[in-house]
Amino acid sequence: MKWRFLALTMVWVLFLGCSLSVAAEPIKAQQIRFTAGASLASVKGSISGDKIVDYRLGAKAGQTMSVKLKTNNASNYFNVLPPGSESAVFIGSTSGNEWTGTLTADGEYTVRVYLMRSAARRNAKANYALTVGITGGSAGAAASRDAKVAGTQYHATGNIPCSTAAGQPTGSCSFGVTREGHGTGMVTVTKPDGRTRTIFFKKGKATGYDQSQADTGKFGTKKQGDLSIIHIGQERYEIPDAVIWGG
Repeated sequence: MKWRFLALTMVWVLFLGCSLSVAAEPIKAQQIRFTAGASLASVKGSISGDKIVDYRLGAKAGQTMSVKLKTNNASNYFNVLPPGSESAVFIGSTSGNEWTGTLTADGEYTVRVYLMRSAARRNAKANYALTVGITGGSAGAAASRDAKVAGTQYHATGNIPCSTAAGQPTGSCSFGVTREGHGTGMVTVTKPDGRTRTIFFKKGKATGYDQSQADTGKFGTKKQGDLSIIHIGQERYEIPDAVIWGG
């Protein structure tokens, strides 16, 4: 009996490990862009299992946002997250796949597309079309003005994958970005020890960093899909295009 108990325990541990590995699926971020003078933008995509896609766009307080999701999977929904918060102002799984609301803050909003947990566990797949609208002012103009996050000097804030020492597992660092437009600006990352690192971008490409700290090092950058992988000595940062390009 003892060996059977040990065998079952090992199977459970392996199963739990696999489950945690699946749950760690990273969130993909994509910027929604409005053509000049347009108030609606549409994107098509697909997700499966635990994959999540965040669609981001800049807007201003007082504007009206509308979101509609058409999908071939009844377990496919979206949530709407306000600037700098993970507390959704709309939850699709309880309210459906269409929403219209008046925005209460300036900044970058997130439309998060996902599958319900039961469907994710079955590794189900969904093909969808997402339509987002901004009215009560030009969506294109709102994006170009790029409103700042309330109480900060930044146009957007959030977290990015990072590691700050050789051999250190990838963790999470908070950031704030100041945009000058057309992919030019600077991203200020706060390390786990509280110190900051500022990385400069020009036309969407990382070009350098602040060298005021003693722990400076060789700078290197490469593109991996919509990510800029940046090395500064032993430090490593993964910065999505959406961070620097904005709405």
